[in-house]
Amino acid sequence: MRIVRLPGVFLPRSDTRLLAAVIHEQPQVRGGAVLDVCTGSGAIAISAALAGARSVTAVDRSKRAVWSARLGARLNGVRVEGIVGDLLAAVPGRRFDVITANPPYLPAEDDELPARGAARHTEAGRDGRMLLDRLIAAAPAHLVPGGVLLVTHSSVNGEEETLERMRAAGLEPAVAARRHGPLGPLLAARAPALEDRGLLAPGDREEDLLVIAGAAG
Repeated sequence: MRIVRLPGVFLPRSDTRLLAAVIHEQPQVRGGAVLDVCTGSGAIAISAALAGARSVTAVDRSKRAVWSARLGARLNGVRVEGIVGDLLAAVPGRRFDVITANPPYLPAEDDELPARGAARHTEAGRDGRMLLDRLIAAAPAHLVPGGVLLVTHSSVNGEEETLERMRAAGLEPAVAARRHGPLGPLLAARAPALEDRGLLAPGDREEDLLVIAGAAG
């Protein structure tokens, strides 16, 4: 897969690759309608199209990200609809077989989401869950029966909280993928502050990268 990344668009990392691998194993993707939220470079949207999705829609609040997804799709010989907008509010009334998201999840110093700069790609409030929780709450209204929400985040953000929030939203949760390793450079730099706030155990410098699936009944 080839990616086009216009200036300022998020560079795909290990969590993107982990989600892309799950997509290729997800039975609802082939022949299904897929929505990729927080698409960034469009890597996940293009992966879904290459995996045989009937249609793929990519959403991001960045115009450059949406253009990157569109251009990357052309380069790979697939079609991706690009929409500039805010999460699932960008697709009112529409339902999908699969919704994917690799949202910003880095715990920040405050709950104000950055409007510009590199931080808008990574930071998501003091617990890193501001976008993640919005997606979980809104997803059931945009999934067909039997559809699935796939989201990535770090164990620092709280695996059990994600499972519980999915259950509360009416989704059946399961961990679709897990990869253990050292904290990424951004989290590692904030480790002492995360320890003080109880998000990281004292001395712990490792995390799990997770893809958690929430299936609609």
